[in-house]
Amino acid sequence: MKLLIKILSTRSQRKSRKGGLHLTTVLPKLGPMSGPSGIEWKWLRNGDEIFPALLAGIAGARRSVCLEIYIYAADEPGLGVRAALIRALQRGVRVRVLVDGLGSYELPDEFWSPLREAGGEVRVFNPISLRRLGIRDHRKLLVCDESVAFVGGFNIAPDYQGDGVTRGWCDLGLQVGSGLAKELATAFDEMFERAEFRHKLFPRLRRKISSSTVACANTQLLLSGPGRGRNAIQRMLLKDLRHARDVRIIVPYFLPSLGFRRWVTRVARRGGKVQLILPEQSDVALSQLASQSLYRRLLRAGVAILEYEPQVLHAKLFVVDDVVYVGSSNLDPRSLSINYEVMLRFEDAQIAAEAREIFHDVQGHCRGVVSEEWRKSRTLWMRLKQRWAHFILTRVDPYIARRQWRALPD
Repeated sequence: MKLLIKILSTRSQRKSRKGGLHLTTVLPKLGPMSGPSGIEWKWLRNGDEIFPALLAGIAGARRSVCLEIYIYAADEPGLGVRAALIRALQRGVRVRVLVDGLGSYELPDEFWSPLREAGGEVRVFNPISLRRLGIRDHRKLLVCDESVAFVGGFNIAPDYQGDGVTRGWCDLGLQVGSGLAKELATAFDEMFERAEFRHKLFPRLRRKISSSTVACANTQLLLSGPGRGRNAIQRMLLKDLRHARDVRIIVPYFLPSLGFRRWVTRVARRGGKVQLILPEQSDVALSQLASQSLYRRLLRAGVAILEYEPQVLHAKLFVVDDVVYVGSSNLDPRSLSINYEVMLRFEDAQIAAEAREIFHDVQGHCRGVVSEEWRKSRTLWMRLKQRWAHFILTRVDPYIARRQWRALPD
């Protein structure tokens, strides 16, 4: 069980860093940018930008706050976020919090006592049970008053504080306006009502899983989860790759489907540009080994692989020509067929240009992987470990999750 928890929780056991951002001060609300397509957004490029923005959103709320998170830790910035939520309750705001039972398994239930005493609601998604351990809510989102929302790869834990270069993990968030916020609030409602997760059926949510086009032009909210049907995130991404010329991806856990690998190699072979930023430091060694088992074939096809060196990489950003994906999903079997995930898909030249700027900034802290050097550096023992890791994460973990899903009552 300990090994499975380590695989699923996708984080290391790290102590809190000193000198982190103090989050108990009410900050002014940050206003998102607005593009020609009517989309409102603001990029949050690291923890030093993400957590003040979350606090500002909570501080500005007057009706409702919905927080859904995979990992919530009982120290800063979690203490500051909890304090902000309590202050919102004291203003008469309805506050609901949903944390994942496995991702936040170290968080004592007593941590939420002050929030509950102030009138807040807290639920744990799929409390830990060996019979359904594999099905997790990996989504990260905050919605305030259905008018402003935040999505990304970040969790609420000390590891995510910092600039991602000199301290703290490298992560990314996005603040969006009312059109998307309303849709995200509805998605939160569905998960919050089914937090105990003792049945397969998510009646309304399952209808939305294929994808949902929201009020803003050329924008989609993509929801995914276990069960039948093709993953909405992967389906849209493969569609965008078919005619792509410029593909730039930042992701910490990279073990995509065969179909994805075929399309990105086709892009490279027909003269397009494909660049992957993957972690040089990872909090899940097994995932990194499995990813590295794919390097040689991708490099030979002309795909550029860069490894982020300063800190642990945790950001998720996919840019395919002028299409941008940002949210909680990785490119691995767990995100693409097991976990509940949320991604926003934008088809907008201005957002894509800014996303490429973010990619370029991250690229400046990366080391390129050279095909011949990589081949020579791999010992037989290392190759065996990589193949074994690949087998566990592409065969064993999905098999266990499917068995657990099928065993759930309808």
